[in-house]
Amino acid sequence: MPGFELFGDAERSELNDVLDNGVLMRYGFDGMRNGHWKARELESELEQQLQVKHAQLVSSGTAAVSVALASAGIGSGDEVIMPTFTFVASFEAIMMLGAIPVLVDIDDTLTLDPKKVKEAITSKTKAIMPVHMCGSMANLDALQDICKTHNLVLIEDSSQATGATYKNKPLGSIGDLGCLSLDFVKIITAGEGGAVLTNNEVYYRHADHYSDHGHDHIGNDRGAETHPFLGYNFRISELHAAVGLAQLRRLDDFVAIQKKNYTIIRDALSQIPQVTFRTVPKGGEESYSFLSFFLPDLDSARNVSKSFKEEGIDACFHYYDNSWHYIREWDHLKNIKSLYPISQEVKKGLEYLQTITFKQSDHYIARNISCLIKLSWTEEEVRLRAQKMVNCITKLIS
Repeated sequence: MPGFELFGDAERSELNDVLDNGVLMRYGFDGMRNGHWKARELESELEQQLQVKHAQLVSSGTAAVSVALASAGIGSGDEVIMPTFTFVASFEAIMMLGAIPVLVDIDDTLTLDPKKVKEAITSKTKAIMPVHMCGSMANLDALQDICKTHNLVLIEDSSQATGATYKNKPLGSIGDLGCLSLDFVKIITAGEGGAVLTNNEVYYRHADHYSDHGHDHIGNDRGAETHPFLGYNFRISELHAAVGLAQLRRLDDFVAIQKKNYTIIRDALSQIPQVTFRTVPKGGEESYSFLSFFLPDLDSARNVSKSFKEEGIDACFHYYDNSWHYIREWDHLKNIKSLYPISQEVKKGLEYLQTITFKQSDHYIARNISCLIKLSWTEEEVRLRAQKMVNCITKLIS
């Protein structure tokens, strides 16, 4: 998956352009730039590539989620529905605004189950945030219908699925707001960075201002800009934007390589009756950044995962016991371990985590293994990897 695997001359050229120019900050210093604006250029190309009216670059994918939520006016005491299977950044970004993450079961898509989402809605719910984990998407039609019915904001987190589409629309362009990550291990990388995507003019203006201390960015005099509202520093640098710009231009090539490698491995595993694959919603096409499959039970998945490691089959994840991506190991959230005092409102809002069970999520995550699809493999390496995976699985569960 990671774009850094194919980091080369294109990225170096864009970086050197910034270094030669000497302006590393994305705002201001107009007279020194000689017309060089890497962040603006990347935003423009994101808009074209991902088919949205507006893209606002920020400092990380986590920042993108917080900025998206704030741009939609979501904050203190508001509830945001999110999946049990995601990265810890999802609830961190929600809680940073004083909002309350409401965790909901996933289904066989490995993303939010719309039926469970409906059951979780309260008078405090303000947004639904599907996270398109491991290269594929939630059932966005169903989630959009729920949002329309209950007047909620739909925020897509497509950090792990850049390049995937749903009904011919790029992920991140479908909800009211979309979020991307451009960190070092994403499909395209800027080293570190993120983006907020939207077709809503008001949300875009809010994101633009909020991510830069509330600056309105009117005119060419940085010191004369006004501050319509409070903001924070979530700026990306020109250096990061330069890397992201070169990588974005290679996105289609990256996805094509991933699809080729993915298909070889999936075809091999498809010959094993006990192996089934995650469901991709009708009309969706993955980014092929991961191959996610199910084994018969928890013991099978654990044993296969162990065998993969012993055989040198790297980058395959059994998330059931993973401390970064699944609710079972998020003790710091469930027990609210914080360096600073958390408001009583948020503490009360998180009390449900002391008693709730996520049996449906456990059913899927316990049996799932998700394998990263690398860009740097040769075809020979992919076929050898596929055969080794088949051998490990058949030996253990046949």
